[in-house]
Amino acid sequence: MTARQQWTIVLGIVALLAVLLAAATHYLGDELFPVSVGSTAPALEATTLVGPKRTKTLADYKGKVVLLNVWATWCEPCKVEMPSIEKLHREFGSQGLAVVAVSVDDPGTEEHVRDFAKELGITFEILHDPQKLTVQKYQITGYPETFVIARDGTIRKKIWGATDWSSEANRALIRELLGPGPVALGH
Repeated sequence: MTARQQWTIVLGIVALLAVLLAAATHYLGDELFPVSVGSTAPALEATTLVGPKRTKTLADYKGKVVLLNVWATWCEPCKVEMPSIEKLHREFGSQGLAVVAVSVDDPGTEEHVRDFAKELGITFEILHDPQKLTVQKYQITGYPETFVIARDGTIRKKIWGATDWSSEANRALIRELLGPGPVALGH
Protein backbone atom coordinates (compact mmCIF):
# COMPACT_ATOMS: atom_id res chain seq x y z
CA MET A 1 0.00 0.00 0.00
CA THR A 2 1.38 3.38 -0.98
CA ALA A 3 1.60 6.39 1.31
CA ARG A 4 -1.05 8.12 -0.78
CA GLN A 5 -3.49 5.23 -0.27
CA GLN A 6 -2.79 5.25 3.48
CA TRP A 7 -3.52 9.00 3.70
CA THR A 8 -6.72 8.51 1.68
CA ILE A 9 -7.90 5.89 4.19
CA VAL A 10 -6.97 8.09 7.17
CA LEU A 11 -8.78 11.10 5.70
CA GLY A 12 -11.80 8.93 4.93
CA ILE A 13 -11.95 7.74 8.54
CA VAL A 14 -11.58 11.30 9.86
CA ALA A 15 -14.39 12.48 7.55
CA LEU A 16 -16.63 9.60 8.70
CA LEU A 17 -15.96 10.44 12.35
CA ALA A 18 -16.79 14.11 11.72
CA VAL A 19 -20.11 13.15 10.11
CA LEU A 20 -20.94 10.78 12.98
CA LEU A 21 -20.08 13.46 15.56
CA ALA A 22 -22.27 16.02 13.79
CA ALA A 23 -25.16 13.55 13.60
CA ALA A 24 -24.80 12.58 17.27
CA THR A 25 -24.76 16.22 18.33
CA HIS A 26 -27.86 16.94 16.27
CA TYR A 27 -29.90 13.92 17.33
CA LEU A 28 -28.56 13.37 20.84
CA GLY A 29 -27.80 16.96 21.82
CA ASP A 30 -29.91 16.83 24.98
CA GLU A 31 -28.22 13.65 26.18
CA LEU A 32 -24.74 14.83 25.23
CA PHE A 33 -25.13 18.26 26.82
CA PRO A 34 -27.41 18.07 29.87
CA VAL A 35 -28.93 21.23 31.31
CA SER A 36 -27.52 21.30 34.82
CA VAL A 37 -26.04 23.54 37.48
CA GLY A 38 -22.94 25.20 36.02
CA SER A 39 -24.09 25.01 32.41
CA THR A 40 -25.17 27.97 30.31
CA ALA A 41 -28.93 28.49 30.29
CA PRO A 42 -30.47 27.42 26.97
CA ALA A 43 -32.37 29.84 24.79
CA LEU A 44 -35.86 30.78 25.92
CA GLU A 45 -38.80 31.86 23.77
CA ALA A 46 -42.24 32.37 25.25
CA THR A 47 -45.10 34.78 24.69
CA THR A 48 -46.38 37.52 26.97
CA LEU A 49 -49.91 37.25 28.35
CA VAL A 50 -50.31 40.87 29.45
CA GLY A 51 -50.29 43.80 27.07
CA PRO A 52 -49.48 43.41 23.39
CA LYS A 53 -48.54 39.84 22.56
CA ARG A 54 -44.79 39.53 21.99
CA THR A 55 -42.12 36.88 22.24
CA LYS A 56 -39.58 37.27 25.03
CA THR A 57 -36.16 35.68 25.30
CA LEU A 58 -33.47 35.55 27.98
CA ALA A 59 -31.90 38.59 26.30
CA ASP A 60 -34.88 40.60 27.59
CA TYR A 61 -33.56 40.00 31.12
CA LYS A 62 -29.93 40.85 30.43
CA GLY A 63 -28.10 42.02 33.53
CA LYS A 64 -30.64 40.46 35.89
CA VAL A 65 -30.66 37.34 38.00
CA VAL A 66 -33.49 35.20 36.59
CA LEU A 67 -35.67 32.74 38.45
CA LEU A 68 -37.19 30.72 35.60
CA ASN A 69 -40.15 28.61 36.71
CA VAL A 70 -41.74 26.15 34.26
CA TRP A 71 -45.25 25.24 35.34
CA ALA A 72 -48.89 24.60 34.35
CA THR A 73 -52.26 25.57 35.82
CA TRP A 74 -53.26 21.92 36.29
CA CYS A 75 -50.15 21.21 38.38
CA GLU A 76 -50.98 21.06 42.11
CA PRO A 77 -47.34 21.43 43.33
CA CYS A 78 -47.08 24.51 41.08
CA LYS A 79 -50.00 26.11 42.93
CA VAL A 80 -48.36 25.29 46.26
CA GLU A 81 -45.06 27.04 45.47
CA MET A 82 -46.41 30.12 43.64
CA PRO A 83 -47.01 32.17 46.84
CA SER A 84 -43.37 31.72 47.95
CA ILE A 85 -42.16 32.73 44.48
CA GLU A 86 -44.37 35.82 44.72
CA LYS A 87 -42.87 36.63 48.13
CA LEU A 88 -39.34 36.28 46.70
CA HIS A 89 -40.31 38.52 43.77
CA ARG A 90 -41.67 41.21 46.07
CA GLU A 91 -38.52 41.14 48.20
CA PHE A 92 -35.90 41.11 45.43
CA GLY A 93 -37.61 42.25 42.21
CA SER A 94 -36.57 45.86 42.66
CA GLN A 95 -32.96 44.75 43.31
CA GLY A 96 -32.47 42.98 39.97
CA LEU A 97 -34.30 39.66 40.29
CA ALA A 98 -36.51 38.83 37.31
CA VAL A 99 -39.04 36.13 38.13
CA VAL A 100 -40.28 34.58 34.91
CA ALA A 101 -42.89 31.83 35.08
CA VAL A 102 -43.42 29.99 31.80
CA SER A 103 -46.78 28.25 31.55
CA VAL A 104 -46.83 25.19 29.32
CA ASP A 105 -50.61 25.00 29.25
CA ASP A 106 -52.16 24.04 25.91
CA PRO A 107 -52.77 26.49 23.06
CA GLY A 108 -55.90 28.59 23.48
CA THR A 109 -55.72 28.63 27.29
CA GLU A 110 -54.25 32.11 27.65
CA GLU A 111 -57.33 33.49 29.42
CA HIS A 112 -57.32 30.57 31.86
CA VAL A 113 -53.63 31.16 32.65
CA ARG A 114 -54.28 34.90 33.22
CA ASP A 115 -57.23 34.09 35.53
CA PHE A 116 -55.09 31.60 37.45
CA ALA A 117 -52.36 34.22 38.01
CA LYS A 118 -54.91 36.83 39.04
CA GLU A 119 -56.57 34.43 41.48
CA LEU A 120 -53.21 33.77 43.19
CA GLY A 121 -52.28 37.47 43.23
CA ILE A 122 -49.19 36.93 41.08
CA THR A 123 -47.40 40.13 40.09
CA PHE A 124 -44.28 38.62 38.47
CA GLU A 125 -44.12 37.98 34.74
CA ILE A 126 -46.08 35.06 33.33
CA LEU A 127 -45.20 33.87 29.83
CA HIS A 128 -46.89 31.18 27.75
CA ASP A 129 -45.22 28.39 25.77
CA PRO A 130 -48.00 26.15 24.44
CA GLN A 131 -45.59 24.45 22.00
CA LYS A 132 -43.51 23.40 25.03
CA LEU A 133 -40.20 24.45 23.47
CA THR A 134 -38.98 25.37 26.97
CA VAL A 135 -39.68 21.80 28.08
CA GLN A 136 -37.46 20.48 25.32
CA LYS A 137 -34.63 23.04 25.61
CA TYR A 138 -34.44 22.88 29.40
CA GLN A 139 -34.97 19.09 29.49
CA ILE A 140 -37.89 19.43 31.89
CA THR A 141 -38.72 16.15 33.62
CA GLY A 142 -41.70 17.28 35.72
CA TYR A 143 -43.61 20.27 36.98
CA PRO A 144 -42.76 22.62 38.45
CA GLU A 145 -39.10 22.83 37.52
CA THR A 146 -37.18 25.96 38.39
CA PHE A 147 -33.80 27.37 37.41
CA VAL A 148 -31.91 30.20 39.05
CA ILE A 149 -29.79 31.85 36.36
CA ALA A 150 -26.95 34.22 37.29
CA ARG A 151 -26.37 37.51 35.49
CA ASP A 152 -23.76 35.80 33.29
CA GLY A 153 -26.30 33.22 32.04
CA THR A 154 -24.99 30.33 34.14
CA ILE A 155 -27.50 28.06 35.87
CA ARG A 156 -26.76 28.27 39.59
CA LYS A 157 -29.64 26.19 40.95
CA LYS A 158 -32.08 23.67 39.49
CA ILE A 159 -35.04 22.39 41.45
CA TRP A 160 -37.59 19.80 40.38
CA GLY A 161 -40.84 19.93 42.33
CA ALA A 162 -42.31 22.55 44.63
CA THR A 163 -40.01 24.29 47.07
CA ASP A 164 -40.23 27.16 49.51
CA TRP A 165 -38.59 30.02 47.63
CA SER A 166 -38.94 32.28 50.64
CA SER A 167 -36.70 29.97 52.74
CA GLU A 168 -33.52 31.50 54.13
CA ALA A 169 -31.33 29.24 51.95
CA ASN A 170 -33.05 30.33 48.73
CA ARG A 171 -33.09 33.97 49.79
CA ALA A 172 -29.35 33.77 50.62
CA LEU A 173 -28.60 32.42 47.14
CA ILE A 174 -30.57 35.26 45.52
CA ARG A 175 -28.82 37.84 47.73
CA GLU A 176 -25.43 36.37 46.79
CA LEU A 177 -26.22 36.46 43.06
CA LEU A 178 -27.55 40.01 43.24
CA GLY A 179 -24.30 41.15 44.81
CA PRO A 180 -23.46 43.05 47.93
CA GLY A 181 -26.03 45.37 49.38
CA PRO A 182 -25.34 48.92 50.51
CA VAL A 183 -22.35 49.21 52.81
CA ALA A 184 -23.27 50.40 56.30
CA LEU A 185 -21.36 53.51 57.30
CA GLY A 186 -19.72 53.54 60.74
CA HIS A 187 -20.12 56.43 63.16
